[in-house]
Amino acid sequence: MASAKYTAESITVLEGLDPVRKRPGMYIGGVGSAGLHHLVWEIVDNAVDEAMNGHATEIAVTLHKDGQSITVSDDGRGIPIDIHPKHKKSALEIVYTTLHAGGKFGDDNYKTAGGLHGVGASVVNALSSEVTVTVKRDGAAWSMEFHGGAVKSKLKKLGAARGSGTTVHFRPDPTIFPRTDFNPDTIRERLEIVSYLHRGVTVRFNDETHGQKYEYSHAEGLVEYLRRIVTEAGARAVHEAPFTLARDEETRLEVAFLWTEATEEKIRSYVNGIPTGSGGTHENGLRSGLVKAVRNYIDTHGLTPRGVTISAEDIREGLTGVVSLFLKEPQFQGQTKDRLNNPEIQSLVDGWVRPALEQWLNQTRTVAEQIVARIILSARAREASRAASAQVTRRSATNGRLTLPGKLSDCLSNARESTELFIVEGDSAGGSAKQGRDRNFQAILPLRGKVLNTEGLATGKVLENKELADLVTALGCGLGTGFDLARLRYQRIVLLADADSDGHHITTLLLTFLYRHLPELIKGGRVFIAMPPLYRIDIGQATYWAADDPDRDRILKEHVKGNAKPEITRFKGLGEMMPKVLWETTLSPKTRRLLRVGIADALETDRVVGELMGKDPSARFRFIMDRADEASDLDV
Repeated sequence: MASAKYTAESITVLEGLDPVRKRPGMYIGGVGSAGLHHLVWEIVDNAVDEAMNGHATEIAVTLHKDGQSITVSDDGRGIPIDIHPKHKKSALEIVYTTLHAGGKFGDDNYKTAGGLHGVGASVVNALSSEVTVTVKRDGAAWSMEFHGGAVKSKLKKLGAARGSGTTVHFRPDPTIFPRTDFNPDTIRERLEIVSYLHRGVTVRFNDETHGQKYEYSHAEGLVEYLRRIVTEAGARAVHEAPFTLARDEETRLEVAFLWTEATEEKIRSYVNGIPTGSGGTHENGLRSGLVKAVRNYIDTHGLTPRGVTISAEDIREGLTGVVSLFLKEPQFQGQTKDRLNNPEIQSLVDGWVRPALEQWLNQTRTVAEQIVARIILSARAREASRAASAQVTRRSATNGRLTLPGKLSDCLSNARESTELFIVEGDSAGGSAKQGRDRNFQAILPLRGKVLNTEGLATGKVLENKELADLVTALGCGLGTGFDLARLRYQRIVLLADADSDGHHITTLLLTFLYRHLPELIKGGRVFIAMPPLYRIDIGQATYWAADDPDRDRILKEHVKGNAKPEITRFKGLGEMMPKVLWETTLSPKTRRLLRVGIADALETDRVVGELMGKDPSARFRFIMDRADEASDLDV
């Protein structure tokens, strides 16, 4: 079969705006919802360009009742309407009918601009069934209409008018877009962000489809935006006041960020007011400068714990921030401007952020230590999560598939609310606790002797220890990457050990395990320490319980009168207590004393746990010798 002739006549030349209508995806990314709304962004960006260069203070967008047409107006200078000396057409007509035509290629009209390709207005015109542009300038109003990218009516003067500005009304072409219904929430969200990025600019949105009007103006700019992002994410901020940076030179940079307890990094970046969802060199520069500054601070102050390697990911974990960059000639990846490619910007932003952040950390030492503590916890969690961890759930949530430890005496209630798990030292004490408890809401898990010291151990090693594996199973929330607080089987976890040095050591070992491998339980206020009495003091018909030696001496001083001879009994352990006595002194919510475990200073807590429980004996020796004068009688 002979092939068709391939000659000069086979070549199709698309003129004017025909390329846009033939291949719209090359200009707006596609003809779906994102491409449809991109038309709005192009016209809004032109209005924003006027505002960011100091020529406009108000931008208004109206989504009309039909939901398929938009009007954008600003109080800027207005598109020029005089005749172009070369093309012999009005400047307005050239802007809306010619690709790569606009006032942003020269050096005089715009310092920075979102649309430097000169195709925004013409692309919107090409992809719309109708466009009407109204301009106010030089004391008069002018109007011009287009249809499918072509001129429908020539520029005409409407009459005298005050002020200046541009109003663009357009309707997307239904022969190009499968659906031409705009989403008011998408538009409203984008316009509110514009108001955050451009302080002093008032942005209004009139949603006629729902009869709602919005007005946005944010004097604090990025700081307000950052607060909103953190609030919407439901993340708890590690520190209240964010780091902020503003540099206004030939290139303008604004940055605001803080650390949260979230596990992901969340950076929103913008170039000349345009969101760069895929990041680019400005984001890379921010990350690089930030990591360098934090590393320098940690190294300078010797804050890295022994045995911990801090990665860049650990430093950025939980980071939430906004970076807004304004520059004269941005190099975007494609017309959709989703990524900044200017290579020189990375080193520029890095060089601005690093010294400013390092200075801020040194000037706000309390905040800096909170941030470093957050980073160290991230590093430890990352190392722990390398090992596989078993995820377990409460028996009621798994229809009985969970095999609970045989020595766990569970409570009768299947609901977590008001339930308590007492982790008890030894079988003897466990027996007394089982008999003395209220089995409706109190569960007892006896542990055999002193548990494993888990400081510096990976999750896999921890789970090889039967006592701790049983404890993890009883809790039901898993640990490491499998941790889920929602699956915790009890409302409170209570550590119940003897009131002597051995009991304190066991409590310390358990606290180390919880702090290193289940820190969310402590942060959530779920962990408590029971305070059983060490002494029983009978004075006449009265009985008193003393938690320790100073408490004993206080009771004797206050209650021994005359020739009364107190009878003092020292408990060798909880197993010696009758179940009724253990209930009255330690288990009953009405009469017991519980200490809630919390973290007041995360960095100091991490350091102390590392020194006391770590493998380095010299750190422990220094800790003991530094506090030798605080010791009195030792229970040996």
